[in-house]
Amino acid sequence: MGQDPSLIRAEIDETRQRVGDEVDALSYKTDVGARVGDYVDDKKEAVKSTLTGAKDAVTGAVPDGRSVQRARSTAEGNPIGLALGGLALGFIVGTVLPSTRAENQRMGEMSDRLMDAAKDTASEAVDRGKKVAQDAAGAAVDTAKQSGQEQTDELSSTLQDRAQSQSPTGAL
Repeated sequence: MGQDPSLIRAEIDETRQRVGDEVDALSYKTDVGARVGDYVDDKKEAVKSTLTGAKDAVTGAVPDGRSVQRARSTAEGNPIGLALGGLALGFIVGTVLPSTRAENQRMGEMSDRLMDAAKDTASEAVDRGKKVAQDAAGAAVDTAKQSGQEQTDELSSTLQDRAQSQSPTGAL
């Protein structure tokens, strides 16, 4: 004959929970701002972890007196290697520092063209990113609507079938 009403209620509650979880998941997918925020938070944590690891590595790498003495004797025995290391370090620092007025005067137009090209490329990338995000959000909303409608139809059909099976005449 028919099922116990408490079993039907339990199945309805389970279906509601599942539909609610799916709606929450779809809502999260459509909330680009929240997803970007979560992504940024994840990246912040990764950077903090990396910095903490680097700090620990540097703290553990502080040389003792014997290491300093060995480095001094190596530098005195190989002054060319020391000079090359200094040049490499100077080159790296020079590339990181902002350009000076003298560099701007000597580089002039070529520097301006490179900066303009970089700005154009960045602008195009941002525009493409916005379009992709808008398309993704639209697709997610459509999917959420469709899934919600399918779940509603399924729940309605299940309830009607159970009501008919419990009805003494077999009809509503």
